[in-house]
Amino acid sequence: MDDSSGTQTQPRIYTAPRTEISQNQGKFRIHFNFPGRVLPDHDDHGYGPLATVVESFMDPGTLIRMHQHRNEEIISWVPDGVMRHEDRQNNSLVTDRDHLMVMNAGSGFWHAEETYEDDPPLRMLQIFVRPHTLDLEPTIQHEPIPDSMPNTWRHLFGPDDSDAPLFVRNDVHFYDCQLDAGRTVRLPSHSDWDTYVYVFEGAVTADDGAVTLGYTESGLVTDEGEVSLTASEDSILVAFCVDPDAQITRQGTIGR
Repeated sequence: MDDSSGTQTQPRIYTAPRTEISQNQGKFRIHFNFPGRVLPDHDDHGYGPLATVVESFMDPGTLIRMHQHRNEEIISWVPDGVMRHEDRQNNSLVTDRDHLMVMNAGSGFWHAEETYEDDPPLRMLQIFVRPHTLDLEPTIQHEPIPDSMPNTWRHLFGPDDSDAPLFVRNDVHFYDCQLDAGRTVRLPSHSDWDTYVYVFEGAVTADDGAVTLGYTESGLVTDEGEVSLTASEDSILVAFCVDPDAQITRQGTIGR
């Protein structure tokens, strides 16, 4: 983006601290990150099709009994530990650092989640995407994902016409990155779309150090242009390229 003098200006980065919106159910604890709330005066907790990013903790020996989701795409990203999934389609799946799960709930999908007593404590992100159409065919995707390369973004899901290994039924791309201390990486971008970034571990700076994002803090870039992130300590980042003008539905069980 250029100003009238011909000098290049940095895109605007809106930031948000660690969320204070949480639920404590004992052995299962969740923290809700609402990307739309990063933008001042935005009238929607979500941002276009990206409804919410939920940081979830499950202690060993935790069972979340069979329950239904409708009209949302639910992605389980597990950087450490394991999340065990059962559903009424007779799937028994384990999601871990080598696998990603996308539950395209559509008109209705029943599932349960569990950790065994001898499993490690689980901390993961569950991402809720609003589909473009109500009551789509329910399905589930559970796939091995490419090995993570240090200091490089890994493309994990995108719209169903993208080259990502898994898909969601709206205009959202998802990436993760393990960024070593002192290293710099360019934030993913997509023409005419915006980018939401969340620091799962560590801390980064942007805009020549003027912007700092720490542990579980987030930012939203709404202007076109290159944004680079530099890690001040070893960090794990996730980023979403989102079309804020995509057609969306608002009848999801949780994300809405």
